[in-house]
Formats: sequence, C-alpha cells, structure tokens
Amino acid sequence: MRTLIGVLLLVVSAATRAAVPGGVEVIALPDDTRQVTFQDRRVLVVRQPKPVAIVGIPLDTEPGEQVVVIESAAGRIEHRFRITRKTYPVQRLTLADDKMVNPPADVLERIERETLLQTAQYDLFTPLAASPFPLMLPAKGPVSSNFGLRRILNGQPRNPHAGLDVAAPLGAKVVAPAAGTVSLTGSFYFNGNTIFIDHGEGLISMLCHLSAIGVHDGDKVSKGQEIGRVGATGRATGPHLHWSVSLNGSRVDPSAVLALFKPKPKPPASP
Repeated sequence: MRTLIGVLLLVVSAATRAAVPGGVEVIALPDDTRQVTFQDRRVLVVRQPKPVAIVGIPLDTEPGEQVVVIESAAGRIEHRFRITRKTYPVQRLTLADDKMVNPPADVLERIERETLLQTAQYDLFTPLAASPFPLMLPAKGPVSSNFGLRRILNGQPRNPHAGLDVAAPLGAKVVAPAAGTVSLTGSFYFNGNTIFIDHGEGLISMLCHLSAIGVHDGDKVSKGQEIGRVGATGRATGPHLHWSVSLNGSRVDPSAVLALFKPKPKPPASP
C-alpha cells in the first residue's frame, strides 16, 4: 500500500504525510475500497483523482505503530504506519476574567451540557457529496496561536490548544472553509458564539468567539460563503477567530488539513 503514495504527490503536500500526534496521515487505497477505520472509527475517504483515506491522529496518541483497517471487495487489509513524537510549545496567557479559567459552580452544569453537544458534533459521519479539498482559511489575518500549544492560563495548566487562531479585527468577515451543512450554532461558555459545519464523512469545522452568527442550523453553505463575523466572545483575550478541525472524532492541526490537495504553484513565465 505504501508504494501507491507516489501517485498522489501532485495533489497531496508531502508535509501533511508526517505522522505525528495531532497530524494527518494520507493513505492510498485500492479502487474498490468500501470503508476505512482507524481506532474503531470510520475515516474520511476521498475518491478522486485516486482514492485516499485522510486519517486524523489524536493529539494524545503515543509514538509507535498504528493500524488502519481497509475493507475492500477483495477483503480486509491492515495498513501499518508509525507515529513519531512531536513536542508542542508552551503558551502562557493571562485572562482578566478568572471565571474563564476557574468557572464558578453555578456554570459547571452548563459547561458539561455544552461539552456533550460538541462531542456529538465531532461524532457526526454523514455522506460526502463531493471532495471538500482544498480548504481555505476562514478569515484573513496572521495566525496568532498554532494548534497543539500546551496552554498555561493564569499560571494553571489547561488542555492543549485544539485549533488555530487567526488575528483578525473585530467584525471581520468569517467564511466557510469548505462546503457543508451548518450542524449547530449557539453561544457557549468557553467558545462564545460558535458555528459547527459538517463537511461530510467526519470532517467537522468549529468556528468560535464570533461577534455575529450569520447562518442557521441546517443551512447549506458553500466554500468562501460568509457565515459570521470575528469577535471576542467566550474565553478570549481579544478579537480573533478560533478554528478547530476534526477528523474521525479527533481534533487535528488545521494547517495540515489546509495543505491537503493544495494546487502546486505555477512556475514563473519565461521572459
């Protein structure tokens, strides 16, 4: 199976094939593939120009050998690959509102309820109408916080950063990174005003801290369509867009997903 990867180099960035915790592994598949699973979860399969599996690797995955199960008309295939260690930097932040670091008892039930709602979004696995790739950055601006940062908030360790932050100004346009269906919108304690987009087969976007939400649950959106505006709602030190990407139930580095199927730059024209 590994030898088939060579035919995909024109459409899959080599950088995305580094198998690290929080990363993405691209696996070439037989033409008659029916289903792919990793850690007992179904995996996104893109079938053009050649079928490949796009596997999200959980951030807490230990280095070592992993197995992806490929079910085809010819039978069951076990594809083995290795996860290599990656150490993510530490980020220290100070929040003026300590309730966003140590929530009071009267909001704990709300946080638990919202966590269950978000988990249900990441568990979605709906039919894929067409390839969502390449994705686009959902707001214009520099990346201010990368995926995987080990966060220290007001001197206290918290969960790693499960997305990337775009330093866009208050009110800046937020667009859909790919076509899909708006599966959930709402105001969340930590995330503020939030939109979930189901792109199909377990590829889910979450866009947070919005000042305005411009879509409704169930809306169909196209790539690049405006869906909201940048804000600073929820746990935020200032205006920015937080974008999380989930594959097969795991939050992965959006930068790695952005690189998938990205067209190669055209060579400069001859003088």
